[in-house]
Amino acid sequence: MQTYRNTLTMVLAGGMGERLYPLTRDRAKPAVPFGGRYRIIDFVLNNFVNSGFYKVKVLTQFKSNSLIEHISRTWRLSHEIGQYVDVVPAQMRKGPFWFRGTADAVYQNLELIFDEKPTHVCVFGGDHIYKMDIAQMMDFHLDTDADLTIATIPVPLAEANQFGVVEIDDSFRVTGFVEKPKEGAKTIPGRPDEVLASMGNYIFKASAIIDVLESNALRDSAHDFGKEIIPQMYADSKVMAYDFGTNIVPGEDAEARGYWRDVGTIDSYYTASMDLIAISPKFNLYNSQWPLRSAWLNLPPAKFVFDEPQRIGRATNSLVAEGVIISGGVINRSILSPKVRIHSFSDVEGSILMDGVEIGRHARIRRTIIDKGVRIPPRMTIGYDLEADRQRFTVTESGIVVIPKGTVLE
Repeated sequence: MQTYRNTLTMVLAGGMGERLYPLTRDRAKPAVPFGGRYRIIDFVLNNFVNSGFYKVKVLTQFKSNSLIEHISRTWRLSHEIGQYVDVVPAQMRKGPFWFRGTADAVYQNLELIFDEKPTHVCVFGGDHIYKMDIAQMMDFHLDTDADLTIATIPVPLAEANQFGVVEIDDSFRVTGFVEKPKEGAKTIPGRPDEVLASMGNYIFKASAIIDVLESNALRDSAHDFGKEIIPQMYADSKVMAYDFGTNIVPGEDAEARGYWRDVGTIDSYYTASMDLIAISPKFNLYNSQWPLRSAWLNLPPAKFVFDEPQRIGRATNSLVAEGVIISGGVINRSILSPKVRIHSFSDVEGSILMDGVEIGRHARIRRTIIDKGVRIPPRMTIGYDLEADRQRFTVTESGIVVIPKGTVLE
């Protein structure tokens, strides 16, 4: 596998994730658990490491403690040969203010680029669920001699108002950019029913990103890649759009190509989580050719106990992590994180239980996300009477109940 020694990667992981509240009440969005034993940040980091990029700086800001702990304990590459995943907290290097936008986050850390002296800089978001062989995007960037390459994904024309839409010519050179257009979005040449939406992932020539960020910093503006940097560059620099729909990940089925989810809301987070337990999931956790690394937990295997009438520990269509004990309860279409304990006669349906959650005897849980360490008392019912649940918990428009970390129930 080729390695990209002259490329520096900067992962933006400083967002507040307000739409994902209350899961982001005590942690940054990229630190939110996902898929039983991962954090959201793990997926972009796996993409880079699997693709041969081993110089990664993760830029953090809000509520970053658990994110920093996870990365420092999990992502230890070999510094002896110039490989690293380093966490970079906000340091106010340019003045007494925090990051004022995505572009400003990189601008305030230009010293990292000056110190490393890369030829190219990748700037990716740290809060999406997808698999991508970034080497293919880099090859496209190099072959086209672009100053900036934007990762894009085809979406239906009807959904154009939800994204930043990249306008291109027949060669995929960027000719325009419109942030969430209400109407009149320009479609992909030859594909009249689709537009190219920006994924918020970029590859720059190092000289180009330094010049444009130093210029942008002089303005009184939002300092945002989508709102300002792209519109500033495509007019007088070579900006190309990379079609993520063409990206081929080793070991993945063709049906999985182009899978990308923005888990920015509780409903989208829940939907993406449920995707994992499909019979043939588009996002496959079990592809040995594209391993998904996370924290190594020294825990025993999951255990299912009791084989008595009306008291059988079982789980169907579910993900069950290590250290889980299902003691005479019934689990269906759910995700159980490490050290979850399910007591006898309980029933859990369509739910996500994070680390250390305990479900008491005869409890009934449906379409509920329960954050770390929460104990559900015996005989409690959640997810069946949403009006009653709204008096105590967060309930989304689609009826997903969320019980935050630290909740004490009686």
